[in-house]
Amino acid sequence: MLNIFEIFGKYLLLLGRCISRPEKAQMYWKETFRQAHEIGIGSLVIIAIVATFIGAVTAVQFSYQLKSIGLVPMWWMGSILRKSMILELAPTISALLLAGKVGSNIASELGSMRISEQIDAYEIMGVNTPAYLVGPKILASVVVVPMLAIIAVFLGIIGGWLGGVAGGYFSTAEYVRGLQDMFMTKDLNIMLIKSTLFGFIISSISCYKGFYVEGGAIEIGKASTQAVVMSSIVVIIVNFFVAFLLL
Repeated sequence: MLNIFEIFGKYLLLLGRCISRPEKAQMYWKETFRQAHEIGIGSLVIIAIVATFIGAVTAVQFSYQLKSIGLVPMWWMGSILRKSMILELAPTISALLLAGKVGSNIASELGSMRISEQIDAYEIMGVNTPAYLVGPKILASVVVVPMLAIIAVFLGIIGGWLGGVAGGYFSTAEYVRGLQDMFMTKDLNIMLIKSTLFGFIISSISCYKGFYVEGGAIEIGKASTQAVVMSSIVVIIVNFFVAFLLL
């Protein structure tokens, strides 16, 4: 139990050191944009593929169930898929994918810099290493992950339309009617809150695991794995509490 409080304390101290006035703002912004490009563009393809097929398989499976029940209008599928993608599938699935891809990359990058003493060299030169190495990663994740979630929603809805129409479960007109039925901006706000929190969780936990690596290559691998596992667990827990409090 004491070890948990020690870890959490080091985590909060690392985050606290990220909040400081930059020595050279242009350098920090350049690093932030570089991280945003790596996180966003580097993850776009896998997010697009997974979101499209998640939407397609959700539409097919729900349509099959609704048809088996009978006496249920199939235009409901548009509303069901829209709600599912916005509130749960797009932000959560995207976050879990990013925890595996982006989280492991961040932990490995910082771990390699720690082992090769690059972080020590920065500190000797007077650079606030948490602010320069950790801060831009967190800021980029908080901005980019909601954007990826929005793209995932859009592609998931398209995938659901393709899957349902190809399977003959509903027509395009029925699907569009369902998409427009009782749309609430509150759902989008909840999705943005979720994805912003998920971006912070993934990046901050991965940065912590990589920044405090001790040992060699084996420890970097362990830190990368722990970053993915811990980020995924915290994302699922936070997902429940956000849904419980806001829905």
